[in-house]
Amino acid sequence: QVQLVESGGGLVQAGGSLRLSCAASGNIFRLNAMGWYRQAPGKQRELVARITSTGDTNYADSVKGRFTISRDNAKITVYLKMNTLKPEDTAVYYCNAAISPFSYSGDRAYWGQGTQVTVSS
Repeated sequence: QVQLVESGGGLVQAGGSLRLSCAASGNIFRLNAMGWYRQAPGKQRELVARITSTGDTNYADSVKGRFTISRDNAKITVYLKMNTLKPEDTAVYYCNAAISPFSYSGDRAYWGQGTQVTVSS
């Protein structure tokens, strides 16, 4: 059983900062790419940022220069530092990870339960 547990969401004023964390636990033989997605009311879930096992990153155009994704493989944790937040960043943020639970299994996508980020104007 693999679990992803997010933390760090909340309410912040426009221009402020937050840092999200997502810790993985359980049967983890291999941890590959990790990422953050978000879903605003009435909109589809979208990729915010992604980081590979070797540290390569990519970001949505809307967050480039403001958000930074990082990971600590020893702690099996991925972070999202969000600066200069805007009201349009308001959404539920979900952690995602590609994990092989066993040596004989392929990668499977796991999701966290989501954490609310609300940016007031």
